[in-house]
Amino acid sequence: MDAWQSIDDLIVQRRILPATQAIREAERYSLHRAIDVFAERYEHLRRTRPDDFTVSGDEYRRGVYT
Repeated sequence: MDAWQSIDDLIVQRRILPATQAIREAERYSLHRAIDVFAERYEHLRRTRPDDFTVSGDEYRRGVYT
């Protein structure tokens, strides 16, 4: 399994912090850049794999502060 497949799985599973950390490690990004990339990837996955998400976008982000 490649890094991005694992990251995508974390995103779909609503494991936001581990996904952001995995992005940082895979791409050697700063925290700020990793957060931006996470947001971009999340939107991409919402468009291309909507049935994989079990909660709404608002619920997905509830309790996460950046």
